[in-house]
Amino acid sequence: MSRPYVTVVVVAHDGGRWLGETLRALVSQSRRPDRVIGVDNGSRDGSADLLVQALGRGNVISLPRSAAFAESVAEALGRLPSAGPDEWIWLLHDDCAPDRWALEALLAVAGQEPKAAVVGPKLRDWLDRRRLLEVGVTVGRTGRRDTGLEPHEFDQGQHDGVREVMSVSTAGMLVRRDVWETVGGLDPFLPLFRDDLDLCWRIRNAGHKVLVTTSAVAWHAEAAARRRRRITVSGDHPRRLDRRNAIFVVMANLPFRAMLWALLRNVLGSAFRTLMFIVGKQPANALDELVAMGSVLVHPFRLVRARRARRYGRKKGYIRVKRLMTPPGAAYRRLVDMVQSFLAGGAPVDAAGRHHHAAAPSGEDEEQALVPADSGAVKRFLSRPGVVLMLALAAVSLVAERSLLLGDRLGGGALVPVTGGAGDLWAFYTEGFHDGVGLGSDAWAPPYVAVVAALSTLALGKTWLAVSVLLLGSVPLAGATAYLATRHVVPAVPARAWAAGTYALLPVATGAVAAGRLGTAVVFVLVPVYASLGTTVLSAEPRRARRAAWALGLLLAVGTAFVPLTYPMVAVLGVAALAVRRPRGAVTSVAVALLVPVALLLPWLAGLVTEPGRILREAGLHDPALVDAALGPESLLALSPGGPGLPPFWVTAGLLVTALAALLMRRQRTIVAIGWGVALYGTLVAILVSRIEIEGARAWPGVPLAFAGTGLVVLVALTAHRLTELRAGGGLRRLGATAVVAVAFSTPLLAAGWWVATGVRGPLTGDAPDVLPALAAARSQHGERTLVVKGSAFTVLHGRTPLLGEAELPVPAEAAARVATAAQGLIGGRGGDAATLAQQGIAMVAVAPPVPQGLARTLDSQPSLERLSLSEAGGLWRLAEPVTRVPVRPESVLYRPWLWAQGVMVLVMVVLAAPGRRESPQETPAEPVPVAPLLAARAS
Repeated sequence: MSRPYVTVVVVAHDGGRWLGETLRALVSQSRRPDRVIGVDNGSRDGSADLLVQALGRGNVISLPRSAAFAESVAEALGRLPSAGPDEWIWLLHDDCAPDRWALEALLAVAGQEPKAAVVGPKLRDWLDRRRLLEVGVTVGRTGRRDTGLEPHEFDQGQHDGVREVMSVSTAGMLVRRDVWETVGGLDPFLPLFRDDLDLCWRIRNAGHKVLVTTSAVAWHAEAAARRRRRITVSGDHPRRLDRRNAIFVVMANLPFRAMLWALLRNVLGSAFRTLMFIVGKQPANALDELVAMGSVLVHPFRLVRARRARRYGRKKGYIRVKRLMTPPGAAYRRLVDMVQSFLAGGAPVDAAGRHHHAAAPSGEDEEQALVPADSGAVKRFLSRPGVVLMLALAAVSLVAERSLLLGDRLGGGALVPVTGGAGDLWAFYTEGFHDGVGLGSDAWAPPYVAVVAALSTLALGKTWLAVSVLLLGSVPLAGATAYLATRHVVPAVPARAWAAGTYALLPVATGAVAAGRLGTAVVFVLVPVYASLGTTVLSAEPRRARRAAWALGLLLAVGTAFVPLTYPMVAVLGVAALAVRRPRGAVTSVAVALLVPVALLLPWLAGLVTEPGRILREAGLHDPALVDAALGPESLLALSPGGPGLPPFWVTAGLLVTALAALLMRRQRTIVAIGWGVALYGTLVAILVSRIEIEGARAWPGVPLAFAGTGLVVLVALTAHRLTELRAGGGLRRLGATAVVAVAFSTPLLAAGWWVATGVRGPLTGDAPDVLPALAAARSQHGERTLVVKGSAFTVLHGRTPLLGEAELPVPAEAAARVATAAQGLIGGRGGDAATLAQQGIAMVAVAPPVPQGLARTLDSQPSLERLSLSEAGGLWRLAEPVTRVPVRPESVLYRPWLWAQGVMVLVMVVLAAPGRRESPQETPAEPVPVAPLLAARAS
């Protein structure tokens, strides 16, 4: 063949630590390329300067950080005219260094096989130069990537040779330019991951071959897959993006029948893997799996367009491709390996079928991303500060809540005894008329019931498990959300860990657990997320801010469903932030975040307008005994909302002292002002709330103090680096900084120690008695109701203990008044109207223990009552009057359609909130410049 013409395209993005070696390897090639062009995608580590020094300024193109690899290559080739039918393109990543003879070996194989359109090298690991990464790649019908290599397999020549493969990586790929232009190059929809598979699949469908030669070797760092650098081309998590692209590529390139079968396998497989991730305590991986599958299913027209663009040669090409795909048996073996990995407590498996030995979340220390691949999974897991913090908070919670863990039923305080399953909650939430609630009610079910029902469904129908995780696990969950939410705000890991631990152990958390306040516990976990998303809405570029706004709106709807006061508090902060800072598009994003909860909670939220006092209530029972009659100023200053289970003032005094010390730091005035502004705002709202009475009892200011605590904790964490500078100064400054640090650390340590020593002291118990006597439940027939008397109060139950949310529904005032009059007559010995009770379906009267002797004699003397039992467990009487069954009212005409509309809105908003591809306005391209041969002057 005639001498081929080779064009090299080097794409760089924050790859300065590898790019130097890559360029040196390119210069030293035994077969020099004919022209080279470099593309820098907004690097901030000097990569652009390295490209300019090596290639010359006229041979380097600058693109924004949001540019994908496909866009970079297309931009580079668009500026270079074709050199003829024998031109080849050699693609190089900034973290891929080929050996000296790589290009020569690739061209030799290309010259020997006329149908070869793509030739790839053997890839080895950048750090461990003996370990094999790829010798060609194939894929299964579920999109699972398969290299055919054993984990950590060393290169001993066992895979040497030239062979046909399904695809090769773009790191070192040599491709014919005319074929590239015929099939359209890389798909810009795939910004990262699987773009090479899609390209090779389309080239094979066009009748060409994809080969790999082990004579050509390249060392690849896999910086993006292993998260050794920040990914800016897309807002998605790498695992989520990889999985989405894998499903999309397979669905787009398979023939129709094979695509339908693969779609079914992917849906069922994703559901099973999600379940396995949840069982294996890997919620992040479960979310990635669900979002990845959902992002393909909710955009069917995008898939249809992709299939239409790939229709030529797809059916004939599938005959050639099918023999190179992963055989079906391999998928089942991988499934068995995945289950065994979970049972053995191993590392998670990513969408490529590889263990994440070297991956580390963004924001963690760099050494976390470079953990050796052969280190133990437990050691890797425990080495992360966030995990250590979570384990410590979980251990503290388990010890402190020891009295609640061995009971049969969680309940007490504001929490009704937890009974029923997910199906019961869904039935209660979706029925139009609640005939099983007391005297019956046509009011809308509290929306938090749907949230608990959804979590109970994920917990295999166990409502008690979902409630226990939300309430008893609120402390470690709050620590986790605080640690993750401050990832981009507080750069120092020790300061983040301190902030998360201090926030999680605030008196609001321990008080909510002791009093059974499920609503406050949920909002307490979500407040750090609100702060993080709100910061993104006001500071990020418009597209990212809009996605954060949808996410904030969804989570704000959840918090408002549990505690309605959450919405006005967040709304006031959002409007105040807009008044101070108004970047482009911020008004629209804030409006989205504030309108989403209104749209989702509209029917129930409208009832709060007619009864404004309900805004200060939260999920659960409203018991006056749970709130202090009057909170002193020292309690509010210590962020203590009053009630059972709260620590003394000196436990949290250290946080207040440290926050006051921050006022002396002149260089951090803005941060100090914002932190103290949020703290004072929350404290003032708490003072106002604690002075308002609802149904004879003051409201509980737990949520406002959670906002105040967030402001103080973030304020101290952001000024922690100044303390480090003062300690390094020596003298009195060092002594003062050391004292402030000691005082700051006293808050989480004292709070944890006090909680562990005293335990949960409150009305919440793990052995909550059944409200309805067992005999009454057993004798209830055909929906008969029971009048339960406790002291001077009474309630009506419908043959069972009420579910979550049922006790909060209003009952018809007229029926309630008639029953109250009849019940007071029976209890007072005035001869209550038994016929009135019978007309409301009440067949029995139960008295909660202990039963006063006078009340027992009074009920025995009533001719309309017949005693069934009387013991220390309570008393039960049956009405002699036959029960008249009240006909059930028909369901509301608008109830079920609105529930369907709510479900559709939630799905749409989840899709809008899911991180997607991040784009920024395209920069005006520079004028094309002639590209000279590679380093001609340097070579001379």
